[in-house]
Amino acid sequence: MTSLPSVLITRNDTPEEGVIHLQSKCKVEIYNEPRPIPREELLRLVKGKNGLYCHVTEKINAEVLEAAGPSLKVIGTYSVGYDHIDLEECRKRGIFVGNTPNVLTDAVAELTVGLLLATSRRLMEATKQIASGGWAKSNCAPLWMCGTNLVNSTVGMMGLGRIGFGVAERLKCFKVKNILYSGNKPKPEASEKLNAKFVPFEELLKLSDFVIVCASLNSTTRGIFNLEAFQKMKRNAIFINVSRGGLVNHEDLYTALTTGLIKAAGLDVMDPEPLPSDHKLTKLSNCVLLPHIGSATVETRNTMARLTAENILAGLDGKPLPCPL
Repeated sequence: MTSLPSVLITRNDTPEEGVIHLQSKCKVEIYNEPRPIPREELLRLVKGKNGLYCHVTEKINAEVLEAAGPSLKVIGTYSVGYDHIDLEECRKRGIFVGNTPNVLTDAVAELTVGLLLATSRRLMEATKQIASGGWAKSNCAPLWMCGTNLVNSTVGMMGLGRIGFGVAERLKCFKVKNILYSGNKPKPEASEKLNAKFVPFEELLKLSDFVIVCASLNSTTRGIFNLEAFQKMKRNAIFINVSRGGLVNHEDLYTALTTGLIKAAGLDVMDPEPLPSDHKLTKLSNCVLLPHIGSATVETRNTMARLTAENILAGLDGKPLPCPL
């Protein structure tokens, strides 16, 4: 009788839908804590496993793959991003890797628009004004708590993949005047469906009232939003990042926000994560921070869990992964 393949899941609060799907066909071991697995435990528990179900909190590099040994056939990451995985090292060893694109596009796009509105209309500041008594003291001043309109504005999308495209589609309903985008190359569908214009990165910075980052993190984009970039933006520009914190130099962002280089920023991703509660960005009234909740809907997270399991099962069977990297 053929023994069941073995799979390690790196935390015990992984949604049940994915866990049960794996348990029906595999021998599953789960790190029994609702937190990122310590490095030493990962190196110990991955030994001899055929599959690895990981999260973005685990750095999967040669050290982990060496600890797993030649039995490891497939890795499924419960995420769209995969900069925590050394893909080249996996390919050298013939290990399949899959992620969870598409299923979280709508959730992240919706959250991005919400974050943009919260930042541009100063919603967090306004809420605090009620509790602090600021509303009562405002005397209904005409310009008190005024924000910035989306209508007739120019929106610049840094990255127009699935999520960026979804954000741009939603923003059309707000009657923005222009949609610009930068990336590796022009996309015909962007012109056809969004009437969006492909421009160089520097031009996007110069012309945009809102700069929204939906790009992947790699060697060319890491730290791309630095002081030099912020200096090229409009003084009334609003900056939004929902991709990866590593694209932004947070010291330079703080400088830009406190010296008037840009008007405001909204971040759902930071570096490091979690951001320390006493970080100086948390002290700024013109910086809206969310704890990386872009895909945080119950429906989306359950679908991600099942897709991660399906990637692993396909790899174990030697079949094409639903979402290969």
